[in-house]
Amino acid sequence: MKLIILENYSQASEWAAKYIRNRIVQFGPGPGRFFTLGLPTGLPRDHPESYHSFMWNNFFKHIDISPENVHILDGNAPDLQAECDAFEEKIKATGGIELFVGGIGPDGHIAFNEPGSSLVSRTRVKTLAMDTILANARFFDGDLSKVPTMALTVGVGTVMDAREVLILITGAHKAFALYKAIEDGVNHMWTVSAFQQHPNTVFVCDEDATLELRVKTVKYFKGLMLVHNKLVEPLYSMKEMGAERSQSKKPYSD
Repeated sequence: MKLIILENYSQASEWAAKYIRNRIVQFGPGPGRFFTLGLPTGLPRDHPESYHSFMWNNFFKHIDISPENVHILDGNAPDLQAECDAFEEKIKATGGIELFVGGIGPDGHIAFNEPGSSLVSRTRVKTLAMDTILANARFFDGDLSKVPTMALTVGVGTVMDAREVLILITGAHKAFALYKAIEDGVNHMWTVSAFQQHPNTVFVCDEDATLELRVKTVKYFKGLMLVHNKLVEPLYSMKEMGAERSQSKKPYSD
């Protein structure tokens, strides 16, 4: 497990963005190798607060990606469980998840796997806790009657199958959750703690999120930053990596 501690939200976000860029370039994605782990809540696709709208406005319209290479759960499917089962099959068919990127709630939930979720759960329909509904009310003008009460979500087991997991945790209100994730034991009431047992997890946080951690824990991981910064420096490019791959495929000559 790696814990990356940066001074503030902006620095943590920049480090994570650079890391994700390098991993994408190294992975060399192409047709059939794009996957978005969507968490829809039954809202129409064109609703301004739907997951489809969020991903389009904040990510897809800024990058070079074809719509057919994006896989998002359909929260309006006639058979929601069948939709979840099909999503799991699609992940398997594409070779599994290379890199899962996510955040957590103040109660330590990952995706919509809220406290009490099974640590071996798969993609499914999940009832949302009141704390989550209250937290999301800000997107609906504070009107609780408009906030979805159920969602489709990948399971903890689904994410644990990913070859690598990157979790972003920022702000003092997430400090206790980070403590549960790093220093306390694995507990289904804090589903993010499951990643203590994942072979390749990277937690990226800011100083505020470390307020509940032991001083020696913070000092230990800060002491590794010279090594961890090599993961984002230098920044790779698709062109350079493509040339490197082509060179490696050339037959040996004397």
